[in-house]
Amino acid sequence: MMIADMWFDPSCPYTWLASRWLVEVSRVRAVEVRWQVMSLSVLNEEREDDPEGDPEGYLWVPARICAAVRKTHGQEALGRFYTALWTTGGGDWLGDLRTALETANLPQDLVEAGMGHDYDDDLRASTAEALQHVGGNQVGTPIVAVTGRTAFFGPVISQVPTGEDAGRLWDGVLLVAGTPGFHELKGGPPLQPKPYEAH
Repeated sequence: MMIADMWFDPSCPYTWLASRWLVEVSRVRAVEVRWQVMSLSVLNEEREDDPEGDPEGYLWVPARICAAVRKTHGQEALGRFYTALWTTGGGDWLGDLRTALETANLPQDLVEAGMGHDYDDDLRASTAEALQHVGGNQVGTPIVAVTGRTAFFGPVISQVPTGEDAGRLWDGVLLVAGTPGFHELKGGPPLQPKPYEAH
């Protein structure tokens, strides 16, 4: 059984699709997914420009709540909350934070973590841990680390392969990312993300 730790920013739609790919992978390969949080806001807080177009800092809110969930209830609860964020609001972006907490069977008062700074250090530390796996900060979300094997940024996908297609992509990503001296592979321009429907 391989362990795949996935660090995600909860607001990124492409990361959401990659997370659903990993769930599909866990159905066809001996892979256990563990959920970790990172933050694009943390990655960008020292920059003068704002690549996420978030001048009011809204993207901090769901990431802070995720950090609170991870610290107080563990990675499985974080996975439930992340799934609820994307499946209780119509599917094209995050749903209501309180509804997601309720759906994930988590305390409603965790929503208050989103507007405070109590979990910022945890969020920064988790983001730094993700970056250590890929050797720098010139990446985004998601980052996947496969215990004893390799770590990589991505994959960035606009639709979720299912079944054996998901497994083949997993096999290929492991092969490429684990090749000594390999650094980067990029496909065509991103397409509009397609909603994911579980099978």
